[in-house]
Amino acid sequence: MKNTAILWFGAFLAGILGAAATISFHALITATEWLLTRHTGSIVQNSISLPAWERILVPTTGGLLAGLVMHFSKRWTANRPHIDYIDAARKGDIVLNDRTNAARMLSSLLSVGSGAAIGREGPMVQLSAWLASWLARILPIPKDQRNAILICGIAAGISAAYHAPVAGVVFILELALGFFARNTIAPVLISAVTSSAIIFWMVEPKPLYIMPPVPLVPVTPFGLLVALGAGIASGLIGLWLLKFIEWGRTGFAYIGSVWLRFSIGGLIVGLLSVYVPEVWGNGYSVVSKVLDGGLAWKWVAIVLIAKFIATVASSSSGAIGGIFTPTLFMGATSGYLLGWSLEHWMGTVAGGDPVTMAIICMAAVLSAVTHAPLMAIVMVLEMTDQFHLVLPVMLACGAAYAVSTHFGVKPLYGNPIEHHA
Repeated sequence: MKNTAILWFGAFLAGILGAAATISFHALITATEWLLTRHTGSIVQNSISLPAWERILVPTTGGLLAGLVMHFSKRWTANRPHIDYIDAARKGDIVLNDRTNAARMLSSLLSVGSGAAIGREGPMVQLSAWLASWLARILPIPKDQRNAILICGIAAGISAAYHAPVAGVVFILELALGFFARNTIAPVLISAVTSSAIIFWMVEPKPLYIMPPVPLVPVTPFGLLVALGAGIASGLIGLWLLKFIEWGRTGFAYIGSVWLRFSIGGLIVGLLSVYVPEVWGNGYSVVSKVLDGGLAWKWVAIVLIAKFIATVASSSSGAIGGIFTPTLFMGATSGYLLGWSLEHWMGTVAGGDPVTMAIICMAAVLSAVTHAPLMAIVMVLEMTDQFHLVLPVMLACGAAYAVSTHFGVKPLYGNPIEHHA
């Protein structure tokens, strides 16, 4: 009973650390953005406010500095391998590599703060897991319960970063532990609720994407067929995203210098941003705009293509960050185009409202890329607060998952939250 009480208290502390990691890393990114661009706020607005030459210079410089951090940190880390927190949770290993984590945090700040087309949430979750691993080392509890504290830190980080506590729990159960880890469920729930509650109290008491209710896809054979088709299309998009990142890594592998790889990745993003400044960052602001609706389909198509190239370039070059939010970007923009096409050619009878289809495809592409359909369903519905779309979202996620796995593509290193250099 005493160990259980300590475990639950440790889960509560892990939740606090998860929220603190999210808030502090966000503040550090804001400071980095100001140092590099002399602006704060939306990273896309920062890009728009800069002249063309500076849009090229900032991501390239950020990539160069981030690569130099990884290059010079090799001696400091004694070339010890980085321990991924998902792998550590699966193996029951609570000791993460402190030096590699510190180097990766600094490198990630420079990449994300300079506009790399990757997610900032991955490093937030990594920081939350790292802090939880230190908490697990000092608590006077058995080894198996210490591993539970690390797991709580991962769930807390996801819950805080995405305003999605249920998705944080489902993520850790679906991708790391399996749903039969009964002894871990209660502390994971405690940490996820704690971190989300702190974010709601201190940051914003709203879902990540604020929007009015959208029309429901008709629960008819034709309506469900539309959702099924959206899922198949999303599965192919997720499949090709993973394939292009794999091919991009193969190409970048011929460049032996880490700092040169990072610089080239940043340069590609910078060149694209001269014409499409929306490629900077994780894509949050563009997804918010898509979910507001009323956009021209040509603009959405251009942004989708440019962002796809930028994400592949940033991720393939080795920049430290996630592809969760960029994946949501791909789903939102492709779904919007699909919904616009259905509405334009078939009218409202098709049930293809552009914003509705954007939400459905956000979840479906995420399911295809992560191979975690349950997490994708819960996460997108939580982030958008559109739970009435649960049936078409479930069907689309199932179809996208089936397409992605049928062709043998593997999720990004088994951990879609954080990319590995």
